[in-house]
Amino acid sequence: MTRQSLAVLAGRLPFSNGQNSGLTEFTPSRIRTELLSGLTVALALVPEAVAFAFVAGVHPLVGLYAAFIVGLITALFGGRAGMISGATGALAVVMVSLVANHGVEYLFATVVLMGLLQIMAGVFRLGKFIRLVPHPVMLGFVNGLAIVIFMAQLSQFQIAGADGARVWMTGWPLAIMLGLVVLTMAIIWLMPKLTSLVPAPLAGIGIVAALVVGFGIDVPRVGDLASIEGGLPLFHIPMVPLTLETLNIIFPYALILAAIGLIESLLTLNLVGEIVGKRGGASQECIAQGVSNTVTGFFGGMGGCAMIGQSMINVKSGGRTRLSGIAAALFLLVFILFASGLIEQIPLAALVGVMFMVVIGTFAWQSLTILRRIPLTDVMVMLLVTVVTVMSDLAIAVVVGVIVSALAYAWNNAARIHAKTHVTPEGAKVYQIEGPLFFGSTEGFSELFDPQADPSLVIVDFMNSRVVDQSALQSIDDLAVKYQGIGKTLQLRHLSHDCHRLLNRAGQLIVDADDDPDYGLVVDYSIKTGRMGGGH
Repeated sequence: MTRQSLAVLAGRLPFSNGQNSGLTEFTPSRIRTELLSGLTVALALVPEAVAFAFVAGVHPLVGLYAAFIVGLITALFGGRAGMISGATGALAVVMVSLVANHGVEYLFATVVLMGLLQIMAGVFRLGKFIRLVPHPVMLGFVNGLAIVIFMAQLSQFQIAGADGARVWMTGWPLAIMLGLVVLTMAIIWLMPKLTSLVPAPLAGIGIVAALVVGFGIDVPRVGDLASIEGGLPLFHIPMVPLTLETLNIIFPYALILAAIGLIESLLTLNLVGEIVGKRGGASQECIAQGVSNTVTGFFGGMGGCAMIGQSMINVKSGGRTRLSGIAAALFLLVFILFASGLIEQIPLAALVGVMFMVVIGTFAWQSLTILRRIPLTDVMVMLLVTVVTVMSDLAIAVVVGVIVSALAYAWNNAARIHAKTHVTPEGAKVYQIEGPLFFGSTEGFSELFDPQADPSLVIVDFMNSRVVDQSALQSIDDLAVKYQGIGKTLQLRHLSHDCHRLLNRAGQLIVDADDDPDYGLVVDYSIKTGRMGGGH
């Protein structure tokens, strides 16, 4: 087989990056980097999967199985090489009431349905709508997520008190914990300056763990959270009644989980894409997330989605292909099956140090320097999304940010409508409309005209405007009615062909021209009947 044939074959392999990939890029050095990146991610996945399982109220293995299955399938077939998926806190908080009220079997059924909904979103290419998320929303999302990751690590500075309740560390335990966290961060910062043979986060975890175990330092370790020992995940059909009542219970949860999972995954897709210089893959990612969650539900997992923190660890450790994600999932399975005792000895301080470095790398520090140079609306949107992400939920924050941005855009465009006027030698008055005509600007549009004072012939020229929606058509019709009511003639020029057809139904006098614009309206609206039809 020739080198060219190998390259073509490699581009089809599941562990290739799908773009400009080939078998030749998997040199021994590249393979080592990918495997070590995957190992680093797997080590950091363990405490998070266990913690999120506790949040959802399920056994730790339910979270670990989800991290393994979701991580493996999305690494194989997802829309972006280098992304890491697994059990996440954003989903866990939604699952709490479901598990508490109906039990874990209903959770498994919900995860299956969640996956099917995500597959449908991918098939119908709904992932493309992520492009509607404005940049200020992305900045607010990234900053809010960095704060959430930071705050999530603070629970590791708590220990069990005498009465079993969690209390904050004090004195020497706190000092030792902080010292190990700082040491880990220092190693991660210094390691790239010394060598690139080992990913810096892995070096930080390894060195600190060796010091803790070697000197017998008494600090919280992974095993203090829960035992991660277990077997292979087994196929299991959720034990729930196949009735409409069951569907009524699980569908609302499945819909919310599917939406949150896709929003977080697609935002991660864009974020990782900016770092590695890749674009596209939204629909593929939706399908991969859906398949992974459907399979997870049948194998006793709690479901999951893309994890920005872990993805950042992977990318910054050098992971650039699907191999790193596959390795992370397989390493995690090895931990569960064979190395639980070893992994449970890793100090939580080392993992906290890694996540603190992720926080530093994730936070968009440049957003602080541009606050005075961007529009006030963008500043408010960015801060709003950050606050809502921290106080409530990532998906809600993004939706709120998009809605506020859309309303701000509509308000700004509504203020742009104005007209230049002049009188022709024949005595007709011409209104040259400037700015878009849509629901937000119709009132300003109607205020531009003075039917009582205008001459008998009025020409409205839309050359520098655009008629956008049904509200715009209705405002034009209302204007014509006003002039007709006092015996004056209104001519409409430079409207699109859609406008010609729709307004001609109402008998409007439209002047055709060779340079009429050609664009579709949002709706098909009959002014005579007031019926809404299909879009164009």
